[in-house]
Amino acid sequence: MLAAGAALALAGILLIVVQFIALRGALVDDLQVQARIVGSNSSAALLFQDRSAGAETLAGLAASPNVQSAAIYGPAGALLASYQRLPANTVPASGLPLPAPHHEFNARHVEVTEPVEANGARIGTVLIRASMAPLYRRLASFTGFTLVVAAGSYALAWLLVARMRRAVQRAEDHLHYLAHVDPITALPNRNAFNDKLATALEHADRQETSVVLLLLDLDNFKVVNDTLGHNSGDALLQMVARRLTDTLRTTDVICRIGGDEFVVIVEPHEDETEPDAVARKILHALATPFQLEHHLLYVSASIGVNVYPQYARDEQALMRGADTAMYYAKNSGKNDYETFKPEMEQLARKRLKLEANLRRALERNELSLHYQPQIDVRSGRMTGLEVLTRWTCPELGPVSPAEFIPVAEESGVIVPLGRWVLQTACRQAAAWYRAGLLDEISHVAVNLSACQTRDNDLMADVHAILGETGLPPALLELEITEGVLMENVHANLALMQQIQMAGIHLSIDDFGTGYSSMAYLKRFPIDQLKIDRSFVNDVPGDGAAIATAIIAMAHSLNLKVVAEGVETEQQVRFLREAGCDVMQGYYFAKPMAPEVLERLLSERRQFLAA
Repeated sequence: MLAAGAALALAGILLIVVQFIALRGALVDDLQVQARIVGSNSSAALLFQDRSAGAETLAGLAASPNVQSAAIYGPAGALLASYQRLPANTVPASGLPLPAPHHEFNARHVEVTEPVEANGARIGTVLIRASMAPLYRRLASFTGFTLVVAAGSYALAWLLVARMRRAVQRAEDHLHYLAHVDPITALPNRNAFNDKLATALEHADRQETSVVLLLLDLDNFKVVNDTLGHNSGDALLQMVARRLTDTLRTTDVICRIGGDEFVVIVEPHEDETEPDAVARKILHALATPFQLEHHLLYVSASIGVNVYPQYARDEQALMRGADTAMYYAKNSGKNDYETFKPEMEQLARKRLKLEANLRRALERNELSLHYQPQIDVRSGRMTGLEVLTRWTCPELGPVSPAEFIPVAEESGVIVPLGRWVLQTACRQAAAWYRAGLLDEISHVAVNLSACQTRDNDLMADVHAILGETGLPPALLELEITEGVLMENVHANLALMQQIQMAGIHLSIDDFGTGYSSMAYLKRFPIDQLKIDRSFVNDVPGDGAAIATAIIAMAHSLNLKVVAEGVETEQQVRFLREAGCDVMQGYYFAKPMAPEVLERLLSERRQFLAA
């Protein structure tokens, strides 16, 4: 605005100067015209030296308020006649040489000289002197007008700039809000969290205190989004944010850093039990169900806790440790918290290495299949085979399926891995079928993961593999765990109907852990149930009643029952007496390589039940 004001002032000054020059030029032109008129009217008076006529001619200048004085001079410069508006206004005395036509200025007046000619000869001179005062008055009026216009323009510009500044400030404030506040929950977002965490750590360094960071991830939040819609998911996030705010102290910083993840910064941390207390307080607060429209939602959280500077030396290490601890809590069954320990990071690095090697395992042919026989209880003969995946990594050595299968599911490798398992198992089974080794085998069972059941291309892959290998569909059995089955009953029901229409057997694995009801079982087109090994381990004993009930229920639905994990003679005896149809486990045979199993199939060995 100062620069604009200076420019406006300079423009005003230039306008005033131009106006002064224009007014002065107009005044000179006016005086020259008057001098020529006087000269033309006084030519006769000059020829005849008639002073009175010259005076009368000059008297007409009284009508011009600018003229102070005037004079007519003869050829030799003698004064013929003169005019003074006031006695103080004098004209040059006579006897001066005739000046050339000109005009001149000073601060008080302007003087114009014009020749008088007759018959082509100069016979005299007219001199008129006018005051500059009227010019100054007009210039002063113009200056005042210019100042008023300039001041008005400056005021208008100031108002526009002020309004623009307010608009820009509002826009900046809004951008700052968007950059630092989560629009859904109105909590500080990731950018604000980074600033607040840095400030908290600096304060802890100065005060020699500690900072606790808690990372929360809502369990199964995706189910809410998928089933009720994203608007309901956003509403749930808002309610969770309000409940956290109401539960924790005002000094605790709560942020939403994206998706269903929240972080809590607790400072200063002086009590060693405080992290556990805060985590338990959060879990207890979330235990109460949320009322969302007509739905009652139960939401839990997996919480990772890390402490600065005990287990972290900077912001990145603090956040990384909390994230690692949170995944430990989630993998331990969710709805719990874990405090970071250095050994967790080592295990996390191992998991990353495991995932990196697993992604290359298929390309490097590091995976293989083993087969575990399933034994008919009444005949003692092998009637089925379960396909199990084995992995020997050049860098890590033999890796248990309990380790790499969860990693494969979390990383998405499970889909191509499952496709490879299905294809390889069907090829091997088809080769055995053509060799006449599967005459007594009713099915070869392959497990389907949760990711595979959600894959839209699953059935297309199954049909393509069966067509490629030539394996009869009736020899293939697909196993789905009860827990996966109950995640999305309607979608899985449609999948199972497609499997049944293809002539493929269907088995429910780990039965007894997924809380399926009799009504659902009646709707599912399944052929058999596999009792979860946790119940088999407890028979005879605590698991006896559950195992007996599952067998009775399955038989009432005309389903076969398979008991897996059979390891002792007592278990064999109990399950046989309870009416179990098929058993598999270390008691009969461990999972074995294809060449070993091929010998057993050739021998048509009979496994003697106890």
